[in-house]
Amino acid sequence: QVQPVESGGGLVQTGGSMRLSCIASGNTFNQYTLGWFRQAPGKEREFVAAIRWGDSYYADAVKGRFTISRDNAKNTLYLQMNNLKPEDTAVYYCAVKSSRIITSQIRTASQYHYWGQGTQVTVSS
Repeated sequence: QVQPVESGGGLVQTGGSMRLSCIASGNTFNQYTLGWFRQAPGKEREFVAAIRWGDSYYADAVKGRFTISRDNAKNTLYLQMNNLKPEDTAVYYCAVKSSRIITSQIRTASQYHYWGQGTQVTVSS
């Protein structure tokens, strides 16, 4: 059983930066596909970024501002968020896919097996 746990959310001003972390248990962490999703009030959960082996994938809305990375030795996933905007305000969730995933499905929330509890990110204008 994999239980991701996020940390690092909070309040930041427009243009600021924040780094989210997610620790996930498991002896095969380096084989997981890991993703970040977010959900704003009244909106559906949406894809933010994912990392599979050494390849990264981003939503258009965050490309060039957010960077996803992983430290397999620490079983930790990161999301570095720069130049934050009010529209980035949401609850951010870490997601783990513990089996193979094809590229066309990497942005699909239902493909991920395990989810963290979420961490709130609020960007003030």
